[in-house]
Amino acid sequence: MGVSLIKPEETIADRFEYISDTWTRLCANKKVNFNNAVYLSERGTADRNFALAYFMREHKAFPEATDLIETLELYFQCCSIESKTSDVAIAAATMANAGVNPLTGERIFTEKTVQHCMSLMLSCGMYDFSGEFAFNIGLPAKSGVSGALFLVVPNVLGMSIWSPRLDKLGNSVRGVEFCERLVEKFNFHNYDSLNRNTSKKDPRRQARHSASQNIFQLISAASSGDLDTIKRMQAEGINLSAADYDGRTALHLAAAENQLDVVSYLIYQGVDLQPKDRWGGTPLDDAKRGAHREMIRLLEGALMEE
Repeated sequence: MGVSLIKPEETIADRFEYISDTWTRLCANKKVNFNNAVYLSERGTADRNFALAYFMREHKAFPEATDLIETLELYFQCCSIESKTSDVAIAAATMANAGVNPLTGERIFTEKTVQHCMSLMLSCGMYDFSGEFAFNIGLPAKSGVSGALFLVVPNVLGMSIWSPRLDKLGNSVRGVEFCERLVEKFNFHNYDSLNRNTSKKDPRRQARHSASQNIFQLISAASSGDLDTIKRMQAEGINLSAADYDGRTALHLAAAENQLDVVSYLIYQGVDLQPKDRWGGTPLDDAKRGAHREMIRLLEGALMEE
């Protein structure tokens, strides 16, 4: 039982807080919740878990001095953490991105930890259906009795599926069917690369956006205040100081449209604060032209700190 390895020297309260905080960071700082009703249900119907835990202890599966009851309590608490499907998808994307959250840019897990986690997910993440899932789908996944299914396509994407009707093994019926259809259409199965004559689509082989397309997307996101897209592009290694054919940068557009959050992020990322467009204008000039007082103060303060 993996929870026995998580900060065993600390109190159960501190250990659970650490786990909750990690989930929050995985979900791009979207707060997770605790469902007490689920906790009581898990705790009240745990005969098999208790039996397995004692069996494991008999075979010395736990570190020395492990408090078995406390370990089970922590496990039941972990089973009662709840979050939105869209937020869990961010956690899955973090796993697909080798432990770096694609929205915040924060490294949550080391590459080795992610490798170990995905190996476990592939081998036992779908209860007694894990072997068949690995054979047919060929992707690491983790299901839950809530009807949630957490799927990772390494180096490509992560997704979260939620459909509460379960099959006899405790997996989401529609979630499993979705995964089957996904690998029928796309060559995401671990061993699809061996079949060179497949008719499946490979999104990884699509032509990458040209530099001009990337710049257009970047400055459009800056203009509309789409900070998530900007963070994703930064995580992909796209230069946030890049300029279009008129010399306009993301900072120009964000300053002109008074997108304070975007400008603050660009400043934090160390972009060029005084790029000049083809007319000689700077982002500060754009802010002054729009009479955006708070933006002017933000840019002038950043320039003074350079």
